[in-house]
Amino acid sequence: METLNYPNVQETLYREILDNGLEVIVLPKEGFHKTYATFSTKYGSIDNKFAVGGESPVKVPDGIAHFLEHKMFEEPTGDIFAVFASQGASANAYTSFDRTVYLFSATEQINANLETLINFVQNPYFTDTNVDKEKGIIEQEINMYRDNADWRVYFGLIDALYHNHPVHIDIAGTVESIYQIDKETLYRCYETFYHPSNMLLFVVGGVKADEVFELVRANQTSKTFKPQGDIQRFFDEEPSSVKIPRKVSELPVSLPKVMIGFKEKEVGLEGEALLRQEVETKLMLEALIGPSSKLYQSLYEQDLISDSFGHEFNSSSGYSFSVIGGDTPKPDELIAQIKAAVEAMLKTGIEPAAFERSKRKKIGGYLRMLNSPEAIAGEFTRYRFRDSDMFDVLAFYESCTLEQINARLIEHFDFNQMSVSIVQSPAE
Repeated sequence: METLNYPNVQETLYREILDNGLEVIVLPKEGFHKTYATFSTKYGSIDNKFAVGGESPVKVPDGIAHFLEHKMFEEPTGDIFAVFASQGASANAYTSFDRTVYLFSATEQINANLETLINFVQNPYFTDTNVDKEKGIIEQEINMYRDNADWRVYFGLIDALYHNHPVHIDIAGTVESIYQIDKETLYRCYETFYHPSNMLLFVVGGVKADEVFELVRANQTSKTFKPQGDIQRFFDEEPSSVKIPRKVSELPVSLPKVMIGFKEKEVGLEGEALLRQEVETKLMLEALIGPSSKLYQSLYEQDLISDSFGHEFNSSSGYSFSVIGGDTPKPDELIAQIKAAVEAMLKTGIEPAAFERSKRKKIGGYLRMLNSPEAIAGEFTRYRFRDSDMFDVLAFYESCTLEQINARLIEHFDFNQMSVSIVQSPAE
């Protein structure tokens, strides 16, 4: 068992890689009653073409990672949610672009819930009947999201930004793609991506590290896993340009929704370089258009935006893009004002006071996050799967300079890399 000390945030983690390749990390939080555990696989919606150990690449239907997540909760003995509930735990799961996470939170019976979490994820139960039944359920989910304006405007933006990269495909896939999924394909993806060597168990909260490791070691020793070669992921070449500059969708909404996105031209960053880019971009966006910025206040006073307005930066080694937007009564006027403000900022740079204010806010938000086991578990796994460390974020924020942020401003905001997604009511 390895000890990882982070004196700048006063945290100590314990880590071990088991013989089967499973990485286990525990963060005890003295005085915390709640424990939060995630069992995650480095497998998401974008992983639709892959090979193992030098074999020929396999292309699978879109949405299969999300389909797998749904099916994992079904056991021959019934629904696993009921088991967690009987043990005083709340369980859930989610699939993102690059990972699938199974989790529980509880204040009691932690050992029993950990055993349940590990065992059900490592015990797939797929039959022709239950797979076919799930297709109808996921079809309903896909159709439901088609009627969700927030979902449509967000994925409409990604679809406008990207030509070929699977990040532009809905995480759940399409109705057509999910009906191509069968039991054999599910097992193939499961055996590839749910191998212990591709997974991370993270436990944070009111636990003792040695007890958690003892439980997990005993659990894994009782199971057999075939050795597995490295997983290779394949992606079609993605042009640096955006696919289309503007995409408009129609839904009955009380107010139009707008999202403006900037696609990163250069990708391929990994580890600390990717982490630094994320920190600098988030700090730059906060200074430019965060709630305390002059631009935000101006747009708010003109009733062009509401509390729904915000920004984010989504990045990985294969894709990176920023998002700015929310509800607005006048989409084109909002777009024009944001564009004009960015153009002006490119000439003058970000004001030192705005930079310092945003930096303090980001550091404060990060330190508050360390009091939430749920937030820590979600963020830690995300960074870990990108070969970086969540507990290094604070140092990156603290070391950021105004010169770096202004350089990032110029690097990121290229209007040839901009796409806009709008959802509005049909014209009468």
